[in-house]
Amino acid sequence: MLAESNASSPPLGWVVPFVALLLCIAILPLVHATAHWWEHNRNKLIVGLVLGLVTLGHYAARGYGTALHDPFVHKAFERLGVPVHERHGHHVTADGWASAAGALANAAMEYLPFIILLFSLYTICGGIAVRGDIPAHPITNTGFLAIGGILASFVGTTGASMLLIRPLLQTNRERKHVAHTVVFFIFIVSNIGGCLLPIGDPPLFLGYLRGVPFLWTLHLWKEWAFLLVILLGVYYLWDCRAYAREEVTAIVRDEAEIQRLRVFGSVNFLWLLGVVLAVGLLDPSKPVPGTGFAPPPFMREAVLLAFVGVSWITTPHGLRRATQFNFTAIGEVACLFIGIFITMQVPIEILNARGAELGLSEPWQFFWATGTLSGFLDNAPTYVVFFQTANAITHAAGPGIFQLLDGNYIRQDLLVAISLGAVFMGANTYIGNGPNFMVKSIAEQAGVKMPSFFGYMIYSVGILVPLFVLVTFVFLR
Repeated sequence: MLAESNASSPPLGWVVPFVALLLCIAILPLVHATAHWWEHNRNKLIVGLVLGLVTLGHYAARGYGTALHDPFVHKAFERLGVPVHERHGHHVTADGWASAAGALANAAMEYLPFIILLFSLYTICGGIAVRGDIPAHPITNTGFLAIGGILASFVGTTGASMLLIRPLLQTNRERKHVAHTVVFFIFIVSNIGGCLLPIGDPPLFLGYLRGVPFLWTLHLWKEWAFLLVILLGVYYLWDCRAYAREEVTAIVRDEAEIQRLRVFGSVNFLWLLGVVLAVGLLDPSKPVPGTGFAPPPFMREAVLLAFVGVSWITTPHGLRRATQFNFTAIGEVACLFIGIFITMQVPIEILNARGAELGLSEPWQFFWATGTLSGFLDNAPTYVVFFQTANAITHAAGPGIFQLLDGNYIRQDLLVAISLGAVFMGANTYIGNGPNFMVKSIAEQAGVKMPSFFGYMIYSVGILVPLFVLVTFVFLR
């Protein structure tokens, strides 16, 4: 997890590198002089690392240490002879370079599991090909989104996105108006659909690791179904209008070029199941259920990479080449998020130190606070910050108090609000959830002209925000 600290928090001005990175993502693709330069993942990585170094420079120069949340990092620092002391219940590094190293270690302990999980799901699902070309009627596209909205909770939003985005694009290749379909795909499949199980979306998995029972998230089915039904209805009406605007020649070609859907590379469903089980069972902080074996750090990630290797070997020869599979999309996510995870250390630390001063106490407040920041800070660490805030203001025992498996307590209404805010509002921007950027990149590789960063937000603010207001009044008052 990212750093927690009750020590003095950084000055607010040190959020500038993080904000600058967000502005680069939003603005550089829109400026003619920088648009082509920004297309290369190498340049995204350079910008992210430079701003990350500025952030680490702050930690190196600061006059107080960095809290080390992960026990593995704490032990590693002690083995290296780096002074670590107790402060307000946290293991804190000494000053200077150790503080920068601690901030980098905290970012790495979040980034590596995050990107390896996404890489594993991306690569394994890339070995599954759904081929065929059925008429791209509005009801067909709505069916794709509905299946993805259900599947996302069971194979993860990344897995469902990678399984379905390519066949959806193939089905719509004769149509001209496709961008709105991809936007709704990100809304439903890459985000909102993943709220029923911890494996569905990273924030819920982090909650599971903190003592939320595995099946507790099924309590969110009403909110999930409510939003899913409305969004599918809105999309169907939208696509009916878009379909009516298609050129006659495109419709004729779409109706003529029909091939039934067939699934290839189905052996990868087995490796996908293996990934889901490994993520759920190989938690280095606790023994594997039913055994006394405690997985060592990064064993889970090693197993995931092993499944990637097995998938690469067992996928039918030529399948990935035929589907034009490549690592460009996941590479873009990796290059951008390495900078995001480093530069976000400062805003996350400020929130951890001053979160109680925000005066949050009601479910709707936690829903909007968690959700608003999830769109820009990535929804997984944002979930943790407000989870901890809710835990801190919860008193043991009493009506509506939920006891976690680890013995801590949290108000159930606040846990619902935080979970919904993180999962639902991760759809508000391209950087709110890992799969968002991957889907955008794959669509652009297929020739779809996707909205810019702010163009996408016009969709999310115009469509999702009113629905979130409705969710607030129906479920969170």
